Amino acid sequence: MRLKRDRQLCFDWTTPTSRKIVNEYRDRCKRISDLLDANPKILDLAHGDLRRLCEARPGTKSKRSTYTSENMLRAVIVHELEGTSFRRSCVWIAESETLRNFCRLGKRDVPDYTFLNKCFNAIRPATWQRINAALAQYATQQGRIDPSVIRTDTTVVEANIHYPTDASLLWDGFRVLARLLREARAMVPFLVPHRFHDRKVKKLYLFITRYASSPSKRRKRAVKKALRTLIGQVRRVAGIAEKYSASPALSVSIELKSIAVEIEGFVGTVWKVADVAERVHLRGEAVPGREKVYSIFEQHVELIKRGKKSKPVEFGHKVVLAETREKFITDYQVLRKQVADSALTDDVVGRHEKQFGSAPDVLAADGGFWSGRERIATLREKIGTVAIPKNVRDWATNILPVWQRFRAGVEGTISVLKRAFRLMRCLYRGFSNFVSAVGLGVFCHNLVSLADRGET
Repeated sequence: MRLKRDRQLCFDWTTPTSRKIVNEYRDRCKRISDLLDANPKILDLAHGDLRRLCEARPGTKSKRSTYTSENMLRAVIVHELEGTSFRRSCVWIAESETLRNFCRLGKRDVPDYTFLNKCFNAIRPATWQRINAALAQYATQQGRIDPSVIRTDTTVVEANIHYPTDASLLWDGFRVLARLLREARAMVPFLVPHRFHDRKVKKLYLFITRYASSPSKRRKRAVKKALRTLIGQVRRVAGIAEKYSASPALSVSIELKSIAVEIEGFVGTVWKVADVAERVHLRGEAVPGREKVYSIFEQHVELIKRGKKSKPVEFGHKVVLAETREKFITDYQVLRKQVADSALTDDVVGRHEKQFGSAPDVLAADGGFWSGRERIATLREKIGTVAIPKNVRDWATNILPVWQRFRAGVEGTISVLKRAFRLMRCLYRGFSNFVSAVGLGVFCHNLVSLADRGET
């Protein structure tokens, strides 16, 4: 059983100091804490997910957990605000009286970093959406934000993967499957009696990487031959892995079964990588980007081209943001499959209407959100001002440049999210955790934004 919060709070034993920067840090923590206390619905939403961590198995009696849901929610917020790893976050909370008081741990020991990680994983992406919506409703009711005027834009949050090439993906698939099969062979040798020749395969991969861009025709023929051999080796190890996963002998050991489950999570993607490499390099086909795989570890990642000279391609997911003039992000959406910005205009307005009960009075966005004259005319029937330019002639009016200067403010918010709230590159694995990381970053940004604008 996990309690939602402690009924009795501990005393604040923080030693007074004359250092201005320390006092500012403590004041900010107190203002954020007051915001959380003023929004009990946020804790209710988080408690609904966190209490599942200590649910007892059928037929057993549950024990009372050491930490409340409030302790763990605040610890996750500290982890995000400080921009540290789970390990370092636990150390900082343990060594800082201010952070201990913020998490309301009292004299209890700090939770282990693995448990903190489990708490982050337990809070679902949909819960972060509802938490942010609850904070937006509170800010609106208190008159802290004005949701009638919004600006929107898209950005890309990259996944934590290396730059994908066909050779590197083939090598990743080979070495991962070979490693898992060797683990199984160490327990039951007769299940995997094969040799894998890792050094030879790695030499093929390095040769292809080194000479893939060579203009020499002789080198090109050698690279093509090496690729054919590498693809054959990857197919061979994938076939061995499939045969192992289907073996009836796995039922005798839970360890062997767990390895088989892990192999099943990789082997389908490895086959796809080998097929794409063969089609591109051996048959000369042009394979569409949607049919390619960019990581065998983060299989949800997609390639995104936004026409930026400094970064022609990005590997991650597109994120849609909508914020008020107070720099409060009222809505966000992580797209599993990218779509053009012009197809998102109606969705942004619809989600705002659903959240606040009415469409905004002003919607400002860049030219990418232009969805055609008929669709914009329909939007203008619901929205007083649709500040989305189509071409240069639209700047001739006096109104549009004003709202476009207002729209440019969202670029600063995106920069803050990426630099201060770790949305430059998501370090969590899996699409669900990817969306949760974006939700946590947006929520902490909004907490700091409200806290810095004054007392609750």
